[in-house]
Amino acid sequence: MTLGDDWETSDNPDKQPADPDLRAAAFFDIDNTLIHGASMFHWARGLAKHKYLSKGQILDFVWKQTRFIVVGKESHEDMHDITQEALSLVKGRNQAELVTLTREIFDEYMIDRFWPGTVALAQGHIDAGQRVWLVSAAPVELAELIAEHLGLSGALGTVSEQVNGVYTGRLIGRPLHGEAKAEAITELAARESLDLSRCAAYSDSANDIPMLSLVGTPVAINPDRTLRQHARRNAWTIRDYRTTRRVVKITAPAVGAAGLVTGIAVGTVAARRALRD
Repeated sequence: MTLGDDWETSDNPDKQPADPDLRAAAFFDIDNTLIHGASMFHWARGLAKHKYLSKGQILDFVWKQTRFIVVGKESHEDMHDITQEALSLVKGRNQAELVTLTREIFDEYMIDRFWPGTVALAQGHIDAGQRVWLVSAAPVELAELIAEHLGLSGALGTVSEQVNGVYTGRLIGRPLHGEAKAEAITELAARESLDLSRCAAYSDSANDIPMLSLVGTPVAINPDRTLRQHARRNAWTIRDYRTTRRVVKITAPAVGAAGLVTGIAVGTVAARRALRD
């Protein structure tokens, strides 16, 4: 498991690996749970830096992502539209080429953005002989790369259609978001003969309450306000690794027009800076 020089690990040459615990597993969300920030934004930023996207494409992408976050749309249709827009950026591109570039982007923009506390939780499940999967609305190629880097069992993510190794710009199925995550985990549990009452799940977002409610050990990591309230009401464990700087999710109706403009401006400035760097 690759954690970086500053992270402590549980590696011990004299420690014997635990016997496999084939009925228990753990499921981790990625954005703001495992990685600080939105993996899709870092990915798009890297594509722009490598001239894979035009300036117009990246700014349009950031506008739509920021509007989604600020307005707080959460329906399946809205999430499908946002993800479809993101994946349409690679329409006509070769998958192998994009996977290679995504590895470079990961090393440049994401490898230092892990929450050490969350990584330690994942390692704890591995040390106990349990399997660990990432479950994310991010493209499955990106989710699998992160899982590979951390030495996890695998990843479930949003799947983009390809024909002869070339992306069509369409989705296979729907984005892995909300109820879709819970359905995917239920299917995985059936295939792997998992006992969900012995499994754990970790997320920062109230959107993942369906996933968290499936398992015997739900854990809210760096939770948004709605998830924190739900976790407290249901006596779920809460772990918040944000210290010197808190990550604030702006959602309607908590902000008005001024907040909307501010959020979009921040996103646009970040994108322009990424394009200059």
